[in-house]
Amino acid sequence: MESISAAGFLLVLLFVILSAGIWIAIALIAVSAIGMILFTDSPAGLVMATTVWANSSSWTLTALPLFIWMGEILFRTRMSEDLFRGLAPWMNWLPGRLLHTNVVGCAMFATVSGSSTATCATIGRMTLPELKRRNYPDAISVGSLSGASTLGLMIPPSITMIVYGITAQVSVSKLFIAGILPGIMLMLLFGGYIVAWSLVRRRSMPVADPCIPLRQRLASSRHLLPILALMVGVIGSIYTGLATATEAAILGVVGALAIAAASGNLTRATFWESAMSAMRTSTMIAFILAGSSFMTVAVGFLGIPRMITEAIGGLGLSPPMLLALLTLFFIMLGCVLDGISIIVLTSAILLPLVTDAGFDLIWFGIYLVLVIEMSMITPPVGFNLFVLKAMTNRSIGFIAGASMPFFLLMLLAVALLYIWPSMATMLPRYMMGS
Repeated sequence: MESISAAGFLLVLLFVILSAGIWIAIALIAVSAIGMILFTDSPAGLVMATTVWANSSSWTLTALPLFIWMGEILFRTRMSEDLFRGLAPWMNWLPGRLLHTNVVGCAMFATVSGSSTATCATIGRMTLPELKRRNYPDAISVGSLSGASTLGLMIPPSITMIVYGITAQVSVSKLFIAGILPGIMLMLLFGGYIVAWSLVRRRSMPVADPCIPLRQRLASSRHLLPILALMVGVIGSIYTGLATATEAAILGVVGALAIAAASGNLTRATFWESAMSAMRTSTMIAFILAGSSFMTVAVGFLGIPRMITEAIGGLGLSPPMLLALLTLFFIMLGCVLDGISIIVLTSAILLPLVTDAGFDLIWFGIYLVLVIEMSMITPPVGFNLFVLKAMTNRSIGFIAGASMPFFLLMLLAVALLYIWPSMATMLPRYMMGS
């Protein structure tokens, strides 16, 4: 009974503090400290100090700022232009034609970014003006970019996967490998929808560009060589076991700096801007993780995870029903919170629950990333919606409506991931062992 009272009080307190506009990290630390002081005899200050230090000094955490910096460097190059010039000649024969540059371009940039928002902004600043100039309908142009940019969370290196790996204490390298097949599945679903849409809406499609000779298409592909080389260097080093996630991140930063220098975009100003932006984002995430680690320990002292696990276990829900309930819960959270906040706020309570239900934590991490992808395009807090609003001057309602088919495709992907869990677990077991 005391655990129920404590849980209710702390939940209301957390809501009040967050509603007041207080930083998430400070809110987590404050609520955890108050809970321990009021409901336990444990020394809150000592527990906070040891917990925060233990989690902040994790070697795995060093990969986070490096991958963020790599994305910030590339964001300031002309890589989006090179991607479009390299991909466009090869997309022209597909139904949907240049709309596929949104999907393939986002997938390729995601392998060297790790951020959905950065992927959306980088690819969109090149593809959206080109698609508009060629008279592609705005709704499918914006919607396909909105949906495809969420691949920045699924396709490694993913910042969200790093945060989950640290929180759940599972291998980040295994999570990266586990994201390969689900990422490909999402690409195929998005591409398949574009094909079907273009076949049904033939009159809405602009006239096809003249057929480009093979030699010219091959010549255009040279623009893809820098990003392909970086993809092979970063992701290939992890998949082959030659480097850990952190070592691959170092390689990625060096490669990004080399690409920026070769393209003439590396100046003292851009170097400083990228470093400072990466520092701000990294410290924000690290601060939230510190607060999350303290809350995880605090709610453990209060017995809240055990209480919730027993309560839900008493409902007798089957694994599919539990997963459906969790999916609805995460979709609702995604309407008001960003992905990283969802992970840190729910992990302490939900991870024991899903472990008891028999879900593999690597699989659950991929599932969680997939449902968090939905939060990137759900109003009112979908970050990608705001990025696209700034780029297109369209209303949030229009962008959200254009994104809805891709949101539904991600729901379908959740079902497919549950039906075939080996889609996420097969490659990590094969390449890195159990």
